[in-house]
Amino acid sequence: MESAIDVYVSRETKEALNLSGHRLHIIEPEKQFEIGTWTIDTFPLVHDVPNIGFLLSSGDERLLYATDTHYIAATGFEGLTHIMIEINFSMEIVEANIKAPPEAPNHLKLSAAKRIMVNHMHLKTAIDFLKANDLSRVQEIHLLHLSDNNSIAKIFKSAIQSNFGKPTYISEV
Repeated sequence: MESAIDVYVSRETKEALNLSGHRLHIIEPEKQFEIGTWTIDTFPLVHDVPNIGFLLSSGDERLLYATDTHYIAATGFEGLTHIMIEINFSMEIVEANIKAPPEAPNHLKLSAAKRIMVNHMHLKTAIDFLKANDLSRVQEIHLLHLSDNNSIAKIFKSAIQSNFGKPTYISEV
């Protein structure tokens, strides 16, 4: 596959998708790189496949981006101005879905719930992560990768806004 733009991916993504080309750039956890005026620091995320989070910095702007992760082991992010973070599910909603009249057999529901719980970020985990970092300069928080069945956007948005007093947006992608 050849691209007309620069593409930045992990080695695992390159291999899994059989990507090649002169505009393909391999990125690695804990290795810094630059794109234009942006400096990008990477950090490992916890998922069922290798994954990377990003801290993008340009001038006074510092954006943290992390999705497809159970939790973010790295902490101590300072001077953040924008945050884009996965909040995929709430345990209460997962439990209610398991108890709901079956559209699928219970063993399939439990299997799906276990995968969600060990590969995606819980609302409480996200709140704990945010509390562990300096949010004094944060201008806005974007919530990413909400589960269709195991989240309620307005509740998640309200929880983040009430805990941190920052404008919070739901990214519908």
